[in-house]
Order: sequence, then structure tokens, then C-alpha cells
Amino acid sequence: MDRRAALVPLRYVSLPGRGPEDVVADPEGRVLTAVADGRILRVDGLDDPRTARVEHLARIDGRPLGLELLPDGDLLVCSADGALLRVGLGGGPGAVRVLTESAAGERLRFCSNVVALPDGTLYFTVSSTVHPLEDWMGDIVEHTGTGRLLRLEPGAREAEVVLDGLQFANGLVRGADDSFLIVAETGARRLTRFPLAGPRAGRPEPLVERLPGFPDNMWRGAPDGPVWVAMAGPRVPPLDLLHRAGPAVRRRAARLAVHAPYRPWGDTGVLAVDDDGRTVVPYSPLRSGAGASVPTRRRSAFRMVTSVCETGGLLVLGSLVERGLAVCEAPVPR
Repeated sequence: MDRRAALVPLRYVSLPGRGPEDVVADPEGRVLTAVADGRILRVDGLDDPRTARVEHLARIDGRPLGLELLPDGDLLVCSADGALLRVGLGGGPGAVRVLTESAAGERLRFCSNVVALPDGTLYFTVSSTVHPLEDWMGDIVEHTGTGRLLRLEPGAREAEVVLDGLQFANGLVRGADDSFLIVAETGARRLTRFPLAGPRAGRPEPLVERLPGFPDNMWRGAPDGPVWVAMAGPRVPPLDLLHRAGPAVRRRAARLAVHAPYRPWGDTGVLAVDDDGRTVVPYSPLRSGAGASVPTRRRSAFRMVTSVCETGGLLVLGSLVERGLAVCEAPVPR
């Protein structure tokens, strides 16, 4: 996969918390995100960090990950602690409602991302049934293949497993015509297409393989727009070799990995594809910019991009580890 010029942030916007793992844009161009302590935030005025406004909308019990804004203004939130939630952004009693905490008779674990179809059906990913969020590196190393795609029908209290065996199922977006979904398999460095209709319904197929790094959350702003893919880190050749080893070797390596201090390193950035898997924006690694306005402190890099959304000609990037958002000029798809 070819590469284009690096993304250089125009500015950074600080947040009152760490780890805005996912970002989504609302119809007014504001960005919704959530930080590690459970707060749901809305950021307005992204064109100028000096006047950017960060509003606290709600709070959940648990660590929020993937977000999906509904047409009525409510927000779907995946909790890493094992629940799919619906959050009313007006606040007040009952603002947070649990939609489901189980699938196929088992307690959910490590919910990651979610999309809503027009008929009210929800699809969401579970990254691992073995490792929790805090041990995510263990799942990548062990290559457990326990990621799942789940479906929650309108009014149901328990989700149904529609696809399993995924390598750290993560980001999720709808196809342009809602006839299929695209799932990011972080541990396999690929995007997988899951047809919802037609003769191949329910039969997954590769869409993009051998990505240059680890895909995370994805964003599609319009049905005919590109699918933006956040790339959380670069390919690690020794990891490719480890994945060819037997399960016992991978388990031992995973036990070491979860106890080693993790420091994000290497390229992180974005790319964009279309519904046929063609690259429309080549992989663009993120680079620090000397001219970027930094409201709190000088920084050398924005680490571990786990999410991306587009609004007003800007790309807004989130991260599992940072205390703010990076704002870049959006590359023009070819």
C-alpha cells in the first residue's frame, strides 16, 4: 500500500481527562468523545483551540470506548467493562440506560464499537473474550481469535453472535447501502466485509489485507463518503513471526506482554478506503508540527491514534493515551 505526505496537526485541543478513544462528529460539526473516567464530552470551536469549548454532557460507570450518535440525539456507548449503553445527552436521571450486558447466555466482555441500522438493529464488536481492555496487548500477542460481531434486535435484551473467530474485532462502519458492514480486525491488520443481504449474507470476506499497521476505529461521515481508518501503530515484523508459533508459545509471550510497560512508538496515522477496498487516501503517518498551536505544553508527538472523524474539512484524531485531540487538514480523497 502506497504512502502519501505525512499529516501535520494544525492544532491540539486539550481535554479534562485522558484517553479520548473514539471521536464522532454531530450534524452541527461538533465532536463527541469520551475519556477514561467515564465522562462524555462535546467539543465545539475546533478551528481555534483558544476558543474551543469542551462541554461535559454525561457520565457512565465504566470505561467508554466506541460511540455512535443516533438520529434522535442520543449516543450509543460501548463500555469496556461489558455493556452496550444508550446515553441521553441532556443529562438528568435515567440518562444512561443499559441495552444489553450479555450475548448467547454469556456475560459480555470488552465491547469495542457499535453501529445502528435505520430499522433500529444494532451491531457491535467485542474485541476479546479472554483479555480485558487493560490487557489488550496480551490479546494482540496471543492472537486469540476470540473477537466477535454481535447483533441486538430492537427491543431485545440479549445480543446474538453473528460472527466469531475475529482477531481483536474493533472499529465498525456501515456500507454505503447498508447491505454490509466493515469490521476492523486489529490483530490481523485487515478490514473484513460482513454482508447483511444478498446471496453471501452472513459470510465474511476480506476487504483489505496486509495493512501497514494496526487498524482501530473507523468513520464514515456520509453514505457515499470514504471510510477513514485510524492506524494505532505500525506493523511489527517479529509479531508476525510469533503469530505463526503454537498456542502455548503465544500464551507465554502474552503473559510477558501484559506485565511489560507499554510505550506507544512508531508511526500512527490514518488512511481511507472505499466500499470495494480501494485506497482513496494512502496511509498518512502523523507528524508533529512546529507551527501547531499547543494550548498546554510543548509536545513531540500525538501518540497512538485510535479514532478519526471528519468535520468541516478537518480530520479530528482521538487516542487511547493522550489528553486531547489532534486537528489536521483533511486530505482530499482521490
